[in-house]
Amino acid sequence: MSKKSEKPAEGKEPESSWKDVIYNPRTGEFFGRTASNWGLILLFYLVFYGFLVAMFVFTIWVMLQTLNDDTPKYRDRVASPGLAIRPNSLNIVFNRSEPLQYGQYVQHLESFLHQYNDSEQAKNDLCMAGQHSEQDEEPQKKVCQFRRSLLQRCSGMEDTTYGYAKGQPCVIVKMNRIIGLKPAGDPYINCTSQSEKPLQMQYFPHEGTIDRMYFPYYGKKAHEGYVQPLVAVKLLLKKEDYNSELIVECKIEGSNLKNNDERDKFLGRVTFRVLVTE
Repeated sequence: MSKKSEKPAEGKEPESSWKDVIYNPRTGEFFGRTASNWGLILLFYLVFYGFLVAMFVFTIWVMLQTLNDDTPKYRDRVASPGLAIRPNSLNIVFNRSEPLQYGQYVQHLESFLHQYNDSEQAKNDLCMAGQHSEQDEEPQKKVCQFRRSLLQRCSGMEDTTYGYAKGQPCVIVKMNRIIGLKPAGDPYINCTSQSEKPLQMQYFPHEGTIDRMYFPYYGKKAHEGYVQPLVAVKLLLKKEDYNSELIVECKIEGSNLKNNDERDKFLGRVTFRVLVTE
């Protein structure tokens, strides 16, 4: 008995397989789309995201055209400078008989004052005292000298321990930089004891004055080499002041600069603690 060869019925489509989801050889579709469809989709997204990138780059470029390399665009949030001290610690604690304890403060002061060395300041200009050094039209701003020797007993030139070995430490007060600041009046630093004990202090330069010739400041790039004016405060501690924590507050006085804003305790003032033992 002869077997009849089985032939598929004409017009009947072969059964589909799960492999056809990835690639269908009958229609030439890959993941359900033909090559031309995938090409059109890819072209659309290339054009779409290319446009987004171009628009983002353009907006950044436009914004950069409004900026000045020397001066920030918005400077109205900080009208008065804050005060800071060196050594960079609001709690100065040491034993005057132990050099290892106050050595960190001495080293910090020495490092900070290096830029104020007379040899470094000799290349800067001698400015007219008592008036602002306005240089708005000058492309290269001159820098007024502030020699380290102006700090006298707190310069580290006479006493290399800045008074720490004698239990009469020096603290340097400086104003933070603000571009374009021109303080009115005759600003000076005044420090007072917030403790029950009265405290004697000595200021360098004399009476803690900050000369107006160091203002205005024109920015790090335009005013290269600029150094802030400093006021050194020497705490004339006595034997009865040792072993007790002393609280000292320094303020900027004699000008239109703010120093009593309760929302910002560093605006125009700074408070630090000193504890000297022996």
